Amino acid sequence: MTEEKIKEVLSGIMEPVSNSDFVSAGLIRNISLNGKKLILELATPETDSNVLVTLGVNIKNTFKEKIPEISEVAVNFTAGVTEHINSKKSSVLPGVKNTIAIASGKGGVGKSTVAVNLAVALAKMGYRVGLIDADIYGPSIPLMFGIKDKPGVTQIDGKNKLVPLEKYGVKIMSIGFLMEENTAVVWRGPMASSALKQFMGDVVWGDLDFLLFDMPPGTGDIQLTLSQTIPLTGAVIVTTPQEISLADARKGYIMFEKVSVPTIGIVENMSYYEDQGGKREYIFGKGGGMKMCNEFGIELLGEVPVNSDIRKSGDEGIPLPAEKTTPEAGKIFEEIAGKLAKAVTKFNASRVTEPDTVIEF
Repeated sequence: MTEEKIKEVLSGIMEPVSNSDFVSAGLIRNISLNGKKLILELATPETDSNVLVTLGVNIKNTFKEKIPEISEVAVNFTAGVTEHINSKKSSVLPGVKNTIAIASGKGGVGKSTVAVNLAVALAKMGYRVGLIDADIYGPSIPLMFGIKDKPGVTQIDGKNKLVPLEKYGVKIMSIGFLMEENTAVVWRGPMASSALKQFMGDVVWGDLDFLLFDMPPGTGDIQLTLSQTIPLTGAVIVTTPQEISLADARKGYIMFEKVSVPTIGIVENMSYYEDQGGKREYIFGKGGGMKMCNEFGIELLGEVPVNSDIRKSGDEGIPLPAEKTTPEAGKIFEEIAGKLAKAVTKFNASRVTEPDTVIEF
């Protein structure tokens, strides 16, 4: 009996969330064979215990049928989004499983819009989510969440810590919360970098599945500070379809590669305008995001249209996934959030072999 034979069986078993088999999805964390006893450690974004019980039984029965010489099969699931295991991250953000940079090569592509709606969509799916407004010079998160309050302060081990504000299920921190309205941030790079470090280490984030960073445009001090302070799980790059935007998005991808941060996927914003009759007009060109994905071998997480609901939600501080009746554009962000969660689980499953939360069947 070989590992290849075991993987061959697993390649015929579908993981319920990704709709892909465990081998193709990269969700095998460990395979152990002790005599005739097989122990499988598998990752899955699925958290429904009933689904997992059924899946575990199916895997056991499949192995008994395909490889009858195995007398016993134990299946351990790491359920929910998996954690990016790294000691440096754990020391700075001990309760945070994954840190994701929402980035762009240039301004004006809707990066903050994507970050806000993605954060709320993930929270709506049941994940514990935080959002840091890392765009120190142009903080827009307070407006897009409709928040005018100030964060609280608490003492932990004799040190003052900021308590993030929370809305729509997302814990939020922004320099905009600490400044008077219509005041400009006139700081040199080291001061902005210091503020970002404080937002990570001096804020009570608690336990989170995802901590998103709404990055400033470009490839400057903030990007380097973040990548050097904590090992990021990965980056999501936002671009529009036109070549001038893609040229800068490529620079962002290359920068993250240089600091060993994997790009999880691309979100193409302002992909098209759809009129009431359903006809689409590709105002900024067509297929640019997919072109970049094919170039670098990464996933296109979604295409977001030019839509007045998106503009209105940002101005009014009510993210689309938070609406009681989610508009169509809001559902697009929910689809992107689902793809992101699956991609992160796959990334982490391929990086570590030791499960963090084990459910045994």
